[in-house]
Amino acid sequence: MTPRVTRRRALAAAAAAGLGLPAAAEAAPQPTRHRGRFVNLRVATFNASLNRAAAGQLLEDLAADPDSGEGEDPQIRAVAEIIQINNPDILLLNEFDHDEDGTGVDLFRKNYLEVSQNGKSPVTYRYSFTSPVNTGVPSGHDLNRDGTVGGPDDAWGFGEFPGQYGMVILSRYPILTEQVRTFQKLRWADMPSNLLPTEYYGPQIASELRLSSKSHWDVPVRVGSGTVHVLASHPTPPSFDGPEKRNQRRNHDEIRLWADYLSPGQRSRWIVDDAGTRGGLAPSEQFVILGDLNSDPLDGDSWPGAIDQLLTHPWVQDPEPRSEGAVEASEAQGGANLRHTGDPRLDTADFTDDPAPGNLRVDYVLPSRPLQVVFSAVYWPHTDQPGSELTGAYPFRASDHRLVRVDLQVKD
Repeated sequence: MTPRVTRRRALAAAAAAGLGLPAAAEAAPQPTRHRGRFVNLRVATFNASLNRAAAGQLLEDLAADPDSGEGEDPQIRAVAEIIQINNPDILLLNEFDHDEDGTGVDLFRKNYLEVSQNGKSPVTYRYSFTSPVNTGVPSGHDLNRDGTVGGPDDAWGFGEFPGQYGMVILSRYPILTEQVRTFQKLRWADMPSNLLPTEYYGPQIASELRLSSKSHWDVPVRVGSGTVHVLASHPTPPSFDGPEKRNQRRNHDEIRLWADYLSPGQRSRWIVDDAGTRGGLAPSEQFVILGDLNSDPLDGDSWPGAIDQLLTHPWVQDPEPRSEGAVEASEAQGGANLRHTGDPRLDTADFTDDPAPGNLRVDYVLPSRPLQVVFSAVYWPHTDQPGSELTGAYPFRASDHRLVRVDLQVKD
C-alpha cells in the first residue's frame, strides 16, 4: 500500500530538494517533431470570474471608454493580460455572463483582447461560440425546499438571472457551428444508475431536473485537415447543500456525462442532445475536455471518485499541468492546505484556507490519448515573477482560478 503523503511533507520535501518548477509565463519548449505533418495547438481553460451581480452589468463593464476607445475595467484588463501572456489558440472561459446577442463576447475581444495590456501583444480570435445555460433560468419548483418558489436556488442552475456564470469558447481555428451539440436540457433522471436524490426532491420534480447546472457542449473545431472536439462544461460546486448532498451528487454525475459520452455503445446510448440526436462521441474522434470541473481528486468536498471518472478513463490522458506559484501559496497560506494529500503543484484555484477548503485542483485540460502532449502549465507565477500581480480574486485582480494550458501536436 502506498503511504499517503500530506501536503506539509510534500512541501518540506520540495524545499529540501531545492525543487524548481518551470514558470508558466515562460515560453513553451520547442515541440518534438514526429513523423508526418503536425499542427501545434495550445488549448486553455480559464474560470475568469467575468460574472456580475445583475443582468447587463458585465456589458457595461466591457464597454469602451469614450475618450480612449479602450476598456478600462481593471479586473477585465487583468483577465485579458493573462490571456495575452499565455496566448492560447483555443480558450474556454467559464463564468462569462451570457447575453442572447453575443454582445459581451464581441466587446471583450474588441475592447480588451485586441488592445495591448501593459505592453503585451494583443490577441485576436476570429471564431467564438456561446449558447444559453441553465443558471438563473426559473424552474417553477421549490428546488431548495424552503417553502417558496423563486430566486437563484430554484433555478435549473444556481444564478441570480438567466445566463449568469455562462461560458464562451474563443478560437483561432474555424468552429464547425452546424455540428455543435449542446446538452442544456438533458434530464438528470435519464442517466442510468444516477445519484439523483429523488427522496429529497420528490418524484415529480426529480423527473424534470436538468443534469447540467450550466450546459455541456461538444464544439468541433477544424484544426489543419482534422477536427478536435472541445468538450466544455462547468459542473456545480460540490458544496452549499445539506445532508442529501444534492450538489455533490450532481457534480459527480455532470462529470460522468463526459465519461459516458466518450464510451461507445450502450453506455452512451442514454445521452440525447438538445436537437434530439442520441449517443456519444465516435471512438475515432479527437477531443479535449475543458473546464472548471469543481472536483479535486484527493481534497475538497467532491463525491468520492468524481473526477477520477475522467482521469482514469481509457481514452483520456492527464498532462498534470503544474506551477511553482501554487506551492508557494499553499505553504504561505497554511490552514486547510497543510492537511491536504494532493500535490500542491497541481492546484489551479486559490480558495479560502481557514477553515476550508484550501487551494484545489479543479480546472482541467484533458486531451484524448492519440494527441501528442508537448507542454503543460498552470499560470500561477511565484510572487517574485512578473504576472503575479494579476492573479488573485475579483474585484481586485483577475480571478481566484488560474488559467490552465496544454500544448498539443495535432496530426494534419
